[in-house]
Amino acid sequence: MAADDLESSFDLLLKARSGDSEALNRLLERYLPRLQRWARGRMPAGIRSMSDTADIVQESVISALRNLNTFEVRTDGALAAYLRRSVNNRIIDQFRRHGHRPVVEQIPETVIAGDASPLEAAIGAEALANYEHALASLRDDDRQAIILRVEFGMGYDEIATELGKPSPAAARMAVTRALERLARAMKTP
Repeated sequence: MAADDLESSFDLLLKARSGDSEALNRLLERYLPRLQRWARGRMPAGIRSMSDTADIVQESVISALRNLNTFEVRTDGALAAYLRRSVNNRIIDQFRRHGHRPVVEQIPETVIAGDASPLEAAIGAEALANYEHALASLRDDDRQAIILRVEFGMGYDEIATELGKPSPAAARMAVTRALERLARAMKTP
């Protein structure tokens, strides 16, 4: 792993706030691909054709970074959570904006649907809402560990750096414990 990869987002954020454009570029290189992967699965089907996921992520991150100097840094993973929330809000805005303009098309009866059925979509939406609610009920460090591993797909060495853990093994244990707490929270009505 390169030395730049070991530098925490917290350190890069502090440097970027003081005007270091290289630190800002490294933050963008670190988070844009992760946020694009995360957002791709969150974009409703009707919006995917109207807006490119990469554009929405880039617009949200640029908008969020305009407020970089007012952003309160509490933990090392706070930037990831802040950017994720910004992207999620932009997706919601896109959904609301495009949700009021349904497209009318005639579909031949012989076409087989490739998407989930309405029941499958409802179950998926309910499970996602349950996950989001349970995730929000966790402590910040547990929530960040889960987001970094599950939603951003980071390796344990990267998570250790982001969360200030002494080793990848410690990060793996933190993620495991956080996932156990998440599972318990999801079972609670």
